[in-house]
Amino acid sequence: MKPPESPAPSTPAAPPADYRLLLPEGWFRILLDPDQRDKSVDALVERQFRGIDNAPHLKEELRGDLRRRAAKAYRSGGIELYLSLQAVGPFTIPASLLVTLAPLRHAEPLPPEDLARVLAQDADAEDAGMPVPEVGVEELAAGTAVRVRRLASQPGGAAPGAAGAPGGDHASVSVDYHLPVPGTTAYLLLTFSTPLEPIADAMAGLFDAIAGSLTWTE
Repeated sequence: MKPPESPAPSTPAAPPADYRLLLPEGWFRILLDPDQRDKSVDALVERQFRGIDNAPHLKEELRGDLRRRAAKAYRSGGIELYLSLQAVGPFTIPASLLVTLAPLRHAEPLPPEDLARVLAQDADAEDAGMPVPEVGVEELAAGTAVRVRRLASQPGGAAPGAAGAPGGDHASVSVDYHLPVPGTTAYLLLTFSTPLEPIADAMAGLFDAIAGSLTWTE
């Protein structure tokens, strides 16, 4: 009797060539590569000041601030920076998304469940004056991801809920998604942020929808 053949070893998934995200109308992309950064920033500034010719100082101030922000994001490993220009009536909804490629120092891919445990341990060790970040593992179209939601005090602001804090006016909300890149040991990190803490749940829902739209491309 012929012995059963051993199953053929599974072929490792090939790393994707790129990724695709669906952003709501009103979000603007800044490419962070130094060769493209200034062109992206200039396009955003011109869009914001279209039809406004009497504010050259404010225009250059915005240009300088965006260039500094983009350069800092690039030094941290950022690939793309998205800024919300969505408007509700006369108001712009401030929010951002930074996409970062984060190589991990492991010979083998780190499972999301293990990364979640590490992040949860780090969260427990964070400032006791701040709410404990929420860490969980979720299934997205792009694969299993680790989601971290946190509330943070902004520079100069008191911790939310602290004595004398004006109702959390100085807090920002961030939602991170850590997605393992197929065929590699790296993670793609999506970092969403908004200073609109009073509508944190609504903004987090928007961030979740954007993260859920991510797909890998060949």
